[in-house]
Amino acid sequence: MATATAPSRSFLQVAATEEAVAPPLRVVQIEGLVILKIIKHCTEFSPALVTGQLLGLDVGSVLEVTNCFPFPIREEDEEIEAEGANYQLEMMRCLREVNVDNNTVGWYQSTLLGSFQTVELIETFMNYQENIRRCVCIIYDPSKSNQGVLALKALKLSDSFMELYRNNDFNGEKLREKNLTWVDIFEEIPIKVSNSALVSAFMTELEADSPVTQSDYDRLQLSTIPVMERNMEFLIECMDDLSMEQQKFQFYYRNLSRQQAQQQTWLQKRRAENMARKAAGEDPLPEEDPSNPIFKPLPEPSRLDSFLITNQVSNYCNQINSVAGQSFSRLYLMKALHEN
Repeated sequence: MATATAPSRSFLQVAATEEAVAPPLRVVQIEGLVILKIIKHCTEFSPALVTGQLLGLDVGSVLEVTNCFPFPIREEDEEIEAEGANYQLEMMRCLREVNVDNNTVGWYQSTLLGSFQTVELIETFMNYQENIRRCVCIIYDPSKSNQGVLALKALKLSDSFMELYRNNDFNGEKLREKNLTWVDIFEEIPIKVSNSALVSAFMTELEADSPVTQSDYDRLQLSTIPVMERNMEFLIECMDDLSMEQQKFQFYYRNLSRQQAQQQTWLQKRRAENMARKAAGEDPLPEEDPSNPIFKPLPEPSRLDSFLITNQVSNYCNQINSVAGQSFSRLYLMKALHEN
């Protein structure tokens, strides 16, 4: 008795099916060597901001980052930008020739005290999303790492925000419809550091006998005035920018209320005129005149800039709170030591 066999599917069909039902991104797994490369590149050029390419594989809910390479310092010159693109392609070709992962999974960039939430970052994300289904941006802050903290985070744009950004709909009505607030722009993905067994064994051999490291000593520094001052300076600048954005909306709503008052005045006159025309047996005139400037809708300012500035304000406030809390803990510790 002949049995029916299931029709075979091509590799492209299987890949398309898996892509359609791909699980959401849960974790970014980074090789330890990649983190060292990122730290070295960002620290060498600090306080200048640098970027680089992330390479790896997209496996289910895990985005594996297995390699990276730095980008040259970009300048505002078309020829230099073209050279940078050629450099990127040449690097990926060389990596492919030596059998190294050359699939782009995102990029990394340095930042100064967490000042990374900008329109340029969103535009870069959207450019990557045109060619890559899932990508992340690794943010590294050398200034915070000098305090004994590994300031490394992986970010991606939320799906609801990307939909609004593609349609350029950042007015109040659309934001309320999507229930989108300033905290819903970026999503932070947990980072998992992965090392091979050979590297782990080698690091164990290199580990010093003393349980105390230089990072532990850095955490005990009592002077946090420079860090606090810079955070306060950036926070004041953001508050000034936020005030300017609020002034834009106040100007818009004043013009809107003035326009509505003009429309009501015009409408009352038109209705009185129509009553006179009706009494004279003439046809009434329409109660709306699209050619009249007072019926032209006023463009509402975009709320994207205010959302990003609010994100930055929240970031600086959290950093000030963290630095202040750690400083109080160290001061109480030193007080107890002196008393003893």
